Amino acid sequence: MSLAIFAAFIGLAVLGMPLAFALGAAALGVLMAGNIDLNMLPQRMMHSVNAFPLMAIPFFMIAGELMIRGGLAERLIELANAFVGRIAGGLAQVTILAGAGMAAVSGAAVADASALASVLTRQLARVYGIGFSAAVISAAALLGPIIPPSNAMIVYAYMAGSGVSVAALFMAGVVPGLILTAGMMLLTRWIAQKRNYPLAGEPVTLKRMARELVRSWSILLMPVVVIGGIVAGAFTATEGGAIAVVYALLIGLFVTRRLKLSDIPACLLHAAIITAVVGALIAFASAVTFLLTIDLLPIKLTRLMRDITSDPLMFNLLVALILFVVGMFLESNAAYIMLVPLFHPLAVSYGLDPLHFSFLFVFNLVLGSLTPPVGIILFVVCGVARVSMGEIMRHLWPYIAFGYALLFALMLFPPLVTALPRALGY
Repeated sequence: MSLAIFAAFIGLAVLGMPLAFALGAAALGVLMAGNIDLNMLPQRMMHSVNAFPLMAIPFFMIAGELMIRGGLAERLIELANAFVGRIAGGLAQVTILAGAGMAAVSGAAVADASALASVLTRQLARVYGIGFSAAVISAAALLGPIIPPSNAMIVYAYMAGSGVSVAALFMAGVVPGLILTAGMMLLTRWIAQKRNYPLAGEPVTLKRMARELVRSWSILLMPVVVIGGIVAGAFTATEGGAIAVVYALLIGLFVTRRLKLSDIPACLLHAAIITAVVGALIAFASAVTFLLTIDLLPIKLTRLMRDITSDPLMFNLLVALILFVVGMFLESNAAYIMLVPLFHPLAVSYGLDPLHFSFLFVFNLVLGSLTPPVGIILFVVCGVARVSMGEIMRHLWPYIAFGYALLFALMLFPPLVTALPRALGY
């Protein structure tokens, strides 16, 4: 049964059917072939998406859209430029810092990639050329699902059940997110010096830094309020998403004054489309997961992995290798929904820290969004910046290599991921 499901899904996906419908068609075909009651399909689908935690996804998507249309992205770029503009690769480093700032609000790589590419492509291309510019924007967008809040972490925590909390996963991403940001900035500086890129930003002065901090304090306060409230237990991640929407709305209307009431329907529509895609994936995948459980695939997979190795580190490496391949060919949300129910219990059986394994899983698939042929960040940046994927990859590979080096470092030193959440009581 499991083999038939995977064969049908891969075949339909290769033929171009959307992943959600490929999952549903595979599940329906196996149900019909196995003479299983078809009423199970709508029941499982409805039950899987009727969940309060999943409401956080559209809320954070709306907050990100309001932030972009309200001019918050430009404010963050100006703030970053005040601090690092006039150094080697300064404008490229501004892009990475702006990506980190947007990641602390939106939680989605696609939204960040679209915003950064729309605002910065021309400025970057005048200094660095279109290839390197698009690569830096792609790398900066990678921070979206790593620095909290993160839609990817919400989906993982939901699929993993009660074993991992959203707030704990959010806090697990703070230190690695900061390391990733700092590392990419240093890498950018080294590349800029090696290629003799000209200085492009304005001179860094205390007066200008203070002025931009004053102009941007309300924006910088947003992640403090939202993430701080979630961590402190004042509200859930879903409620935090709703608060982020109201906050972004107020900032866009009354502080930056760039947001118009006529922009709100478009923001809601875009968030609804993304949410519908994720919801459809979860709904159809729940039926597939049910059938795989009937076929005892989790037990069979556990036996297979145990036969291969009993070492937790080797298990982590094997999962990383599997996810590297999966990330190249499968959209990340589909991968979470299909693979988390299989690998998360298996990791617990190996004695691995569920929080540590969860973050490594998310980080691995996030890196997959930068690897062709199915790299969603690459598709977005290619479309907005009008550059070929091959041209981006020629400049992007050092950032991808650094990302995987950090992944293995986090694998070997779990406290980099778990120390902050544990200190906060998770």
